[in-house]
Amino acid sequence: MRSNREPEREPGSGRRVVIVGGGMAGTRLAQQLATAAGGSVGSVDVTVIGEEPHPAYNRVLLAEVLAGRYAPGVIALPALAAGRRLSGVRVVRLDRDPGEVVCDDGRRVPYDSLVLATGSNPVLPPLRGLFEPHGHELPDGVHAFRTMDDCLALAAAVRPGARAVVIGGGLLGVSAARALAQRGAQVVLAHQGEHLMERQLDAGASRVLRQHVEALGVEVHTECRVRGLRTRSLDGGGRAVSAAELADGYALEADLVVLACGVRPRVGLARAAGLDVARGVVVDDELRTSDPRVFAIGDCAEHGGVLYGLAGPAQDQADVLARILSPTPPLPETQGLRSAPGLDASHLVVGNRAAEGAPPSGSWGRHGWAQPGHRAAPGSETGPRYTGSRALTRLTLAATSNPLDLAAFGETTPAPGDDVVQLADATRNAYRKVVVRGDRLVGGILLGDLGSVGALARTWEGDEPLPSTPLLHLLTNDGGS
Repeated sequence: MRSNREPEREPGSGRRVVIVGGGMAGTRLAQQLATAAGGSVGSVDVTVIGEEPHPAYNRVLLAEVLAGRYAPGVIALPALAAGRRLSGVRVVRLDRDPGEVVCDDGRRVPYDSLVLATGSNPVLPPLRGLFEPHGHELPDGVHAFRTMDDCLALAAAVRPGARAVVIGGGLLGVSAARALAQRGAQVVLAHQGEHLMERQLDAGASRVLRQHVEALGVEVHTECRVRGLRTRSLDGGGRAVSAAELADGYALEADLVVLACGVRPRVGLARAAGLDVARGVVVDDELRTSDPRVFAIGDCAEHGGVLYGLAGPAQDQADVLARILSPTPPLPETQGLRSAPGLDASHLVVGNRAAEGAPPSGSWGRHGWAQPGHRAAPGSETGPRYTGSRALTRLTLAATSNPLDLAAFGETTPAPGDDVVQLADATRNAYRKVVVRGDRLVGGILLGDLGSVGALARTWEGDEPLPSTPLLHLLTNDGGS
């Protein structure tokens, strides 16, 4: 009988690094490891196992594919320079002793170091009618919006004049609603919160965003809870959505419903393997889990009590872990504002500073530092460390005319004693706000002309005293520099 076990390591071959997850975080790590090895596999033997059958892609640009601006191949990430990638393969179990991952095709892949980059799943809200009793299939016309397959299925289903209801007015929901409107659909955006994108924007900025979205033809309802879906039976069996029912009983007729209600880290593999899991897979400053041979990065990783769920911090984590796992560290990138591939819709990150509100490094953990594997190895205290990310969210809502650029960073809600500088121009769809604490810039929101975002982001990242010029100069095109 043929064995499904991978061949044993040959003498002199490199450390076997297995990355579970072929998304942006896992691919970035593999690329950095290959760079450190000079494109060879002699020092590190990398295997990336990805559940999706597609080549790795920039997930934050999926809305541009849905809108028809980009073909799927345009947002593909560069192929790996070294190592191998197993696509369309799902890992079903981690065997920490002897150190193997078990795949759904029966393959067993051994590792010396294992990296979990399993990402997150879309949250499916508890709506009446979403599932049949004891069923697990969504009705026809109901779509999550997280993967390339989700995007392609939604793009195939939408047509001019189709009635679409997007549930959730966060970053993803706003992007999906705009993309569907550009495809000619009649879009209703239903958001339970008081204003759109409340995690990033204040009420004033959200009003500007709402005006822009409504100008694209999207009907926006805030403080609006969808409690269920109405469906109709199909002749060949199954169900199709016909309406979204609101809490007050009003029904929004729908041919398509998009669920954009947030994401939840994928931690099932880690939990089943006995690793420490809180909301995400708990990691230390070396991105190491409670098993010293297992690491976690990206959406599934919880560092210092913080789940980032953004592309920028995932890239930071991948870069730090590449230096930890590489015999020859890759060359450091120039610090400063940078983005994932694609310029129109991305999460940007500045430097590698602790997230606002995160506990001090070394003081966190669900059970404190007593957990095994959560201290740096003796003698390695001066090695690479991940201390958190200061993330800047940036989005372009493109349109045939008058596109809207958006950027938000840091603490945008002032604390008592903070100074706030705010400018709004309704005629130009422009809004600018910065929050200053003492002589430090602690956060900001910019909509419209983003000419000053680079200088403001550098000022915020540097955490240096502001110049003695009037605060209003912070909102000039050069950011006061």
